[in-house]
Amino acid sequence: MAVIATIDDENLLNECIKLEAAIKYREEDVANSRILVEQLPQDDADLDINVACIEYKEGNYDTALSKFEQASQYSGYQPDLAYSIALCHYRKHDYQSALKFLTEIINEGVRKHPEFNIGMVSEGIDVVFVPNSLALHESALIEAFNLKFAIEYKSKDVKAANESLTDMPPRNEHDLDPVTLHNQALTSVETSDGFAKLQFLLSQNPFPPETFANLLFLYCKHEYYDLAADVLAENAHFTYKYLTPYQFDFIDALINLQTSPDDAIAKLEVMETEQLNALRQVAKEIQKKRDAEGGGGGADDDAEMRGLIEKYDNRLEYYLPTLMAHAKVYWEKRNYSAVERLFRNSVDYCREHDTWKLNVAHTIFMQEQKYKEAAGFYEPIVNKNYDNILEVPAIILANLCVCYIMTNQNEEAEEMMRKVEREEEEARENNPGEKYYHISIINLVIGSLYCSKGNFEFGLTRVIKALEPQEKKLGVDTWYYAKRCIVAALEIMAKHLLVIRDSVIHELIEFLEKCEMAGRNIYTFPEELLEGTAESKVKSTVTYEARMIKATLLNVSGF
Repeated sequence: MAVIATIDDENLLNECIKLEAAIKYREEDVANSRILVEQLPQDDADLDINVACIEYKEGNYDTALSKFEQASQYSGYQPDLAYSIALCHYRKHDYQSALKFLTEIINEGVRKHPEFNIGMVSEGIDVVFVPNSLALHESALIEAFNLKFAIEYKSKDVKAANESLTDMPPRNEHDLDPVTLHNQALTSVETSDGFAKLQFLLSQNPFPPETFANLLFLYCKHEYYDLAADVLAENAHFTYKYLTPYQFDFIDALINLQTSPDDAIAKLEVMETEQLNALRQVAKEIQKKRDAEGGGGGADDDAEMRGLIEKYDNRLEYYLPTLMAHAKVYWEKRNYSAVERLFRNSVDYCREHDTWKLNVAHTIFMQEQKYKEAAGFYEPIVNKNYDNILEVPAIILANLCVCYIMTNQNEEAEEMMRKVEREEEEARENNPGEKYYHISIINLVIGSLYCSKGNFEFGLTRVIKALEPQEKKLGVDTWYYAKRCIVAALEIMAKHLLVIRDSVIHELIEFLEKCEMAGRNIYTFPEELLEGTAESKVKSTVTYEARMIKATLLNVSGF
């Protein structure tokens, strides 16, 4: 700004105004940026784009979209303008239109720039990293892939979202822009690497505005409440800038549940009531609109109704987290009837929402006497994805099978398990390197259920079946749940409260020997948590534990 003030060449006046407006825009002084842009002549080629950027910043996405489209008609196809149009569609929740423009940008990039190695990393081809360059910047490919990731991630299609990141031109980590680094972090939060990337971004200027809220929510999701509290305390100046009042109150309540549970529950109840009242108000507006339409309405009426339904859905997305956080307090105390009461109070507003249905199903399932009712909530979730049953989380399928077994619908349970087995076989043929655990988890849950009911012989045979073949089914989690059942049986046998047939003992010994062979390089808890000497690491393998359990089994059974 100081240098601009020294320039008095009239031929550069418009360029100086644009640069000054850009600086004000970067400083988020949008009002003064607009005043400067309005001083430009009407025939200036950049006028529509600059006005569009300001309108976008102020949240006027329809006006911004119109201006970007005018600029595109004036200047012809440009990737950066196509991206800006896609971004406006994204903000308007018109994801199909956004994807149409993004696909156009990507196809253009593939055609014009084969040297960018687009999509080759996803195909497993070793490629040379692409440096940041003017050509890469002008292609808008990085922005397009990141926006495609955002749409797919929001749609909960994590696999497609990951592919969007691996399809983009491959770059060294030190060349990554903040948005790409942020998106990579979201896909790797199961490891400490994802959190480290988000923490690093907070120290950069600029960083994607979503970073602060996402880091806090992810810490809370994984129950790292102390870390979330530290981030809030260390970055208090970001609180008002990057968190809405709702987000701050919700995160504050989750953190305080650990230290001041009564105050936190009171805050969650107030938030829950506020959101429920807002939901009721929108529901009344929708009903009033439907009553007024009677026999039907025009296009304007349809647009207004769509707006009201979208408003209702948005309100529901605010209400559900507070409801679930409140319910979790009772869930952790195993007070499932209290959880069920909470959910029953919200049935009129949430009955069509999959998250609500799933949590109601789990709550009813845990009460053990209501398996038929639980199945009624699980079935719609499974039926929705029945043709791609591996897309359904394994625990849902396992619980539904248990519901069928406990209500004497064994044929339905077996049919579902056969379907899962068929789809796993097909998936393994298509992706030989992948491991699939759905049928294992179903058998483990059923086996654990029978063991918990005292029928160890049948339960243990199910557990053994769950991990066959061991080289494909052994993993940190599957071994953990299998050994729990075996050790529980050993404990009762040692107290002489249980006698197991010799044939089952032989089966168990054979099973443990196979686990010894296949488990040499499989640790009994996540590798990133391993520490200590090589000897201690050896003792943390499935092989070591399988030998120990086998020795105990031989000792207890007298073989």
